[in-house]
Amino acid sequence: MEVSISTMVLVPAIAVVAPLLVRGLGRWIAIPLVVFEIVLGLLLGPAMLGWVVPDEFMGLIAEFGLAMLFFLAGNEIDFRAIRGRPLNRAAIGWIISLAAGVGIAALFAPDLPAAAFIGIALTSTALGTIMPVLRDSGDLTTPFGISVLALGAVGEFGPLLAISLFLSGRSPLVAAIVLVGFAVVAGFAIWLAAKGAGKRMHQVITATLHTSGQFAVRLVIFVLLALVALSIVLDLDMLLGAFTAGVLYRLLLVGAPKHDAEAIESKLEGVGYGFLVPIFFINTGVTFDLEALFADGRTLAMLPVFVVLLLVIRGMPSLLAAPAGSSPRDLTATALFGATGLPIIVAVTAIGVDEGDLASGTAAALVGAGMISVLLFPLIALLLRGRGGSRERTRTDDVQVPTEG
Repeated sequence: MEVSISTMVLVPAIAVVAPLLVRGLGRWIAIPLVVFEIVLGLLLGPAMLGWVVPDEFMGLIAEFGLAMLFFLAGNEIDFRAIRGRPLNRAAIGWIISLAAGVGIAALFAPDLPAAAFIGIALTSTALGTIMPVLRDSGDLTTPFGISVLALGAVGEFGPLLAISLFLSGRSPLVAAIVLVGFAVVAGFAIWLAAKGAGKRMHQVITATLHTSGQFAVRLVIFVLLALVALSIVLDLDMLLGAFTAGVLYRLLLVGAPKHDAEAIESKLEGVGYGFLVPIFFINTGVTFDLEALFADGRTLAMLPVFVVLLLVIRGMPSLLAAPAGSSPRDLTATALFGATGLPIIVAVTAIGVDEGDLASGTAAALVGAGMISVLLFPLIALLLRGRGGSRERTRTDDVQVPTEG
């Protein structure tokens, strides 16, 4: 496996420079970290300067980074916090998004398979991308943040199910049977974890937390890869296994000493957000097919169309999950966060291109729209929350809102 020396040096350099840019420009405007990772990857990649050359090794690490992103998303969801109204309304909104996405895509897509790929891509919400933004802004445990978490949980899990059911190349009935088989295995593991099966490991975790043993981190890698491997064996999307692994690992830590759980969380974030996840976003910029996007005027015109469709198909139904009595600013911010999507768009379009059902130009336009949504939607939402959201954050300081872990 040949690795470019410049790529080996410049990719981690981008990962180092990006948070410095966030910190430097944060005095004037709050720009999400992934914006700089994607833009710098695009700037230094083959589409522009050509200093970073994508290779097999970088692609492999980026795939693992994508899996880690979904693992962290599943691990950080507190289902006790989002259950009830937020989760139910988010699920209803996603079903509306799916129907609208496939229906609208069928109007201009060349055939039904292409419409399915486009429609499912437009129903996603990038939970792993917006969760750090919510945490950094102090919105994570507010009613607003909980509603957005519910949107993200459904907006990631729903498309993963749709990919496994409709885009696997099998009949929906066979795909459903395989999916049920995966659910049985994963559900049994989750049930065991919820019943306290992981408590026996807490002593080992505590004993190795600050030693070279690092049992907790090794267990994470095992659980993640085991469920990803199960997904691959069953010919399901690997991200479904990664997301489920995150949910399972969170339950395994239930009952662990609080300081140990916090230390483990810090280590996981260090491995994920400090190493693997940035490489996925940098690689997204590096491998972006700018030439296919500008191949003809029609393809380029699809880019703003897809941005608008993200707001219409995913953003508008997301309003159902907004807390009762939300201000117009908060409603707009909810729609913007709900319409922020990139990781699943990348995954869905890659499958579509590989199977020959989606043109590379259309895929580039979809990924480009996802990149724009990550670049702009959280930023605009934060600006709206900065003007109108501080009152809610102050008011909810004394409210007992379920928190992470």
